[in-house]
Amino acid sequence: MSAARTAGAVIAAGVGLTVLYTALISSADAITKMFAANYAAPQLFVLSGGIVALLAVVVNRAGPARRGVGTACPRAMAVRSAATVLGAGAFFYAFRLLPFAEVFLFIAMIPLFTALLSGPILGEAVRPQAWGAVVLGMIGLLCLAPNGFHGFGAGHAVALAAVLLGTVSMMASRYIGLRDGNLLAQVFWPNLALALVSACALPFVWAPMALVDLGWAAIYAGLLFGARWVLVAAFRMLPCYVITPLMNLQFLWMVVIGAAVFGEVPGAALYLGAALVITAGAWLIYDQAYPGGVARKVVPAE
Repeated sequence: MSAARTAGAVIAAGVGLTVLYTALISSADAITKMFAANYAAPQLFVLSGGIVALLAVVVNRAGPARRGVGTACPRAMAVRSAATVLGAGAFFYAFRLLPFAEVFLFIAMIPLFTALLSGPILGEAVRPQAWGAVVLGMIGLLCLAPNGFHGFGAGHAVALAAVLLGTVSMMASRYIGLRDGNLLAQVFWPNLALALVSACALPFVWAPMALVDLGWAAIYAGLLFGARWVLVAAFRMLPCYVITPLMNLQFLWMVVIGAAVFGEVPGAALYLGAALVITAGAWLIYDQAYPGGVARKVVPAE
């Protein structure tokens, strides 16, 4: 097989894995919304967090090189775990209070805020384009309330809090990733913390669960774990600046699932807002990929 065909096959595989990731993570979010209608957050997270943490241990033991779940950055891992626990709870209730596809606009803001805050917190250079992208993304969020800020409710406030917590988690993840290559630790500890904190709160919010709901919780954990590993595989095949715009396909999945499962039909304002937020992310990624107008080639992983 020629080098061109090999490169094409790698690119096609990377694109396919990214599309699969968006389908998996959107399906997991749909289960979150289903649970949010009838249960408190701990009932989902005590199961899913424990299952994902267990899967991380199993994968580590099954792999050729057992690195364990230790981390070289315990303080940063504690920050990431705390932000993950609080952010998961915030997004859980955002799904309860907001239409399914509408939450996407907030999810898509996390990379923008991360790019902006990486300078003062991580010491990375922040280009002016990052400010422009964040402003454009905020305009996209304002499309949710075309008649002014009084159109925003508790759900939007909770979703914004989830965005800020998600940003903290992402920055902590990047900080750890630059100093510790053990990716399984970043899966294990936040999910273990999520399970333990949820277990402590569970006695106060427990409601009887049908067997089918327990099954959905297990499926949710499997989808979440699978999505994260599929994304890791995609990043091995394609550069970040190629994959990240493709991840915005999640919006289309959320629109389809929202209409088919929850009977939600987005209005024109949501599509406009999503277009602006997606454009902001694509602009930021393009600037990272082609600094100074010099294009980078996509090189397949060996």
